[in-house]
Amino acid sequence: MRVETYPDPLDPALEALVRQIIGRVADKWTMLALEVLAEHGRQRFTRIGELIGGISQKMLTKTLRQMEADGLVTRTVLPVIPPHVEYELTSLGLSLGEAFCGVWIWAAHNRAAIEAARAAFEARQA
Repeated sequence: MRVETYPDPLDPALEALVRQIIGRVADKWTMLALEVLAEHGRQRFTRIGELIGGISQKMLTKTLRQMEADGLVTRTVLPVIPPHVEYELTSLGLSLGEAFCGVWIWAAHNRAAIEAARAAFEARQA
């Protein structure tokens, strides 16, 4: 496994940025929106909600606005009546999705170990 080296001393501004990004994108809705847009490409607001499933309109709006503010998606308002709004991942958003693919790969490789650890924990709790 390759481990990246970190600058020494760690830049406090960079550390703050990393913590902020983790806090924003590690939530369930951002990750699911990222996945939907990576898999399906440019989508209308309502379709993103349908593809995610179980997300309120208010939470979807909040999530997509934060993603737009962070430069992860572009928002396009189409000049029709009623207006249609579409979202698409930016290159920054695509690269973040690629970074989180590592979590999927890790989970696939370690699924049995995770399930065994959980079962052992549950057994000790009983």
